[in-house]
Amino acid sequence: MAVHSYQEAIRSARKALADEETTLGLTEIFKILGDPTRLKILLALNKQELCVIDIAELLGVTESAVSHQLRLLKTMRLVKLRREGKLAFYSLGDEHIEDLIRVAARHIAE
Repeated sequence: MAVHSYQEAIRSARKALADEETTLGLTEIFKILGDPTRLKILLALNKQELCVIDIAELLGVTESAVSHQLRLLKTMRLVKLRREGKLAFYSLGDEHIEDLIRVAARHIAE
């Protein structure tokens, strides 16, 4: 009976595993979110769009550093870009990013 239960547990766990592409995508997102500066940028963009200059001032880092981090975030579709003349405004990529931040914050608070 214990062997049968063990096999069922393995089958159930196997069904819960994501496919390789999804697993790699999740790994990349969590790797990106593992950097404090990138996470602060996402938190700053959680409620409003900001330009590079504003983000740099808010975080106390150079515009170049912010631009570099935003490029990485944009590549992963975590932020999106809107141009207005020479200024580039960034916002969260979509509502899923806001959800991800909210769920993680709730997890920490519990």
